[in-house]
Amino acid sequence: MNNSANSETTNQASIKSLTKVLQILECFSQRDANLTPAEIAGRTGLPRATTHRLVSSLRDIGLLEQNGKRDTYKLGMKLFQLGSLVLHNLDLDSHARPYATQLQLITGENTHLCIFDGAQMAYVERQAMNSSGNTMITRIEAALVHCTSVGKAFLAWQPPTLINKIISDTLIERTPHTLTDGDALLAELRLTRERGYAFDLQENELNVHCVGAPVRGANGQVFAAVSVSGPADRLPLPRLEGLAGLVMETAHKISLELGWTPGRLQSAPSATAPLDALSSRPD
Repeated sequence: MNNSANSETTNQASIKSLTKVLQILECFSQRDANLTPAEIAGRTGLPRATTHRLVSSLRDIGLLEQNGKRDTYKLGMKLFQLGSLVLHNLDLDSHARPYATQLQLITGENTHLCIFDGAQMAYVERQAMNSSGNTMITRIEAALVHCTSVGKAFLAWQPPTLINKIISDTLIERTPHTLTDGDALLAELRLTRERGYAFDLQENELNVHCVGAPVRGANGQVFAAVSVSGPADRLPLPRLEGLAGLVMETAHKISLELGWTPGRLQSAPSATAPLDALSSRPD
């Protein structure tokens, strides 16, 4: 076997190992924050011996933490540190703030830029109007994915595995308008993808309406969303529909600032996979 073949075999083995590691990390969720190796093996389909070996290695490097002397594990702080570094390196503050400010000034309503933190949407920047004028607030705060416009604008472009994981983690009923049925949410995500933006019609908070659009990174993947929100009586559906184009334009400009090239297919996951999944979800 020549060196090229050896190199190819090594690369394939490395990819398989990394895929297994990712499968293990993706087993965890807000509902299943603590798992035993046996539970992880059941969720991933990996042999128990392989699972134990990988879990031990992930614990040793800080990606997983063992809960005391108990045989359960949770995601480690190293992942939070890496995630924080990713957020910092994206430099969203300088790239997105001018557009978020412009959007807030044009609409006179609250604007938000959120990224997905692995379970929910986290506010990176919020622009709001108070009695003294324009005020910018930046803080980490969670927002549910299935009932917010930023969440649905993000989720509609994700692979089936993530969409189904969000649904299986329980769709919390925030208001009587919240979509808590998986099939109903899938239909909403399909519509969101077709039109390019998402609505939150009192689904997360009573008397609040929002419209959000997806933000792409340099590789074309949707990883964040921007939105406009305000009182339902000030933002009825016709006005939200009128603002949708402006919100999409803002999301497009932020994506360009982050290095996205229009027309470039995202590298992973497949750009068409979500549409196939949304049309027919397995039980």
